[in-house]
Amino acid sequence: MLSVKTPKGILIAIGGAVDKGTGPDDDDDNPEDLADKFLEEGILKRLLEELVGKTNRIEIITSASLIPEVTGQHYIDAFKKLGNDNVGMIHIKKREDTLMPDYFERIQEAEGVLFTGGNQLRLTTIFGGTKLLSTMATRYQNEHFIIAGTSAGAMVMSSTMIFGGSSTEALLKGEVKLSRGFGFIHEVTFDTHFIKRGRFGRLCQTIASNPVGIGIGLGEDTGLLITNGNHMEAIGSGLIMIVEGHDIKYTNIAGIEDGEPITIENLIVHVLSKGHNYLLSERRMV
Repeated sequence: MLSVKTPKGILIAIGGAVDKGTGPDDDDDNPEDLADKFLEEGILKRLLEELVGKTNRIEIITSASLIPEVTGQHYIDAFKKLGNDNVGMIHIKKREDTLMPDYFERIQEAEGVLFTGGNQLRLTTIFGGTKLLSTMATRYQNEHFIIAGTSAGAMVMSSTMIFGGSSTEALLKGEVKLSRGFGFIHEVTFDTHFIKRGRFGRLCQTIASNPVGIGIGLGEDTGLLITNGNHMEAIGSGLIMIVEGHDIKYTNIAGIEDGEPITIENLIVHVLSKGHNYLLSERRMV
């Protein structure tokens, strides 16, 4: 692995979406179910437990969503049920909005941010290369700052991001579309709605294309809490699948044409449930 500075912050990648918009990674569930679902599974409760505790300020960033006010309000309601009403919403709809001084102040004062679900390309096209994103990344590296995201908000966290590709044709070369994410964590690619939408093939093609990384499939109602940029703990009710490519013995992906089926030999897969852990640097469960 590359030698990089160990971040002091925490990432929480959540596989279940909560958005009723029309983006590619919106949830099928009614957004009114959001608060009860995450309260039951303890994901938002765990987020609150990881805050420093000085202000407990959380900012909900709704940029991925086509119904930002509705989506953000449900998170506010959920946090209030857990006893934290120090929560705000940041509705950034275009790149120019990232330059607003008020947003810089709020990000600097917050102890954590949460990116909602929706369309991950909206996140990268709005925030990519901006000072506001750099501010969040710097705080994550140097402080106990929490960056959480659900669905699109989780997929965008890594350096390599899946932004398209059907589940049924995911093992045909060229059917999985990759782009650059926010880069909060390296050598990792996230996929969400993993169990419900049968997206195993998307990670297989992603990792076959670049076996140095690992693929992480996040099931619904499930999160991965990452500390030190390395220690990964499964939280929530569902399953997490980790796909490793470093021991691949053979794949034909480089020698076939787009649309042809992919062969992969010796792909390694781990399945994690709540309370189980994985070390990225050592490529092993603990």
